[in-house]
Amino acid sequence: MRLSNVITIVLAVAFSLPAFAGREDRRQIRQRARVHEGVRDGDLTRQEAAKLRAGQRHVRRLERRAEKDGVVTAEEKARLEKAQDRQSEKIEKEKHDEQTRGE
Repeated sequence: MRLSNVITIVLAVAFSLPAFAGREDRRQIRQRARVHEGVRDGDLTRQEAAKLRAGQRHVRRLERRAEKDGVVTAEEKARLEKAQDRQSEKIEKEKHDEQTRGE
């Protein structure tokens, strides 16, 4: 393999992984903040918040597994995006159900 091809591949991997990881990390932070706000505002019960946090930990484990070999494939990206979408839907559903934290 020519040196220019190797350099191109190395640069592509080096720049694609951090960009993807940054996007996913920002999404994790936003979703964690949504759960925190739900607890603070009384929209989420402690049990709902615990379940949502466990779901976010699951997504983070999926991310670490995908990043383990240094390359996040398109299939892995799609699976992570879908997992984040499901978590977002769960947060929305739990925050807007009729259960509230009793005070």
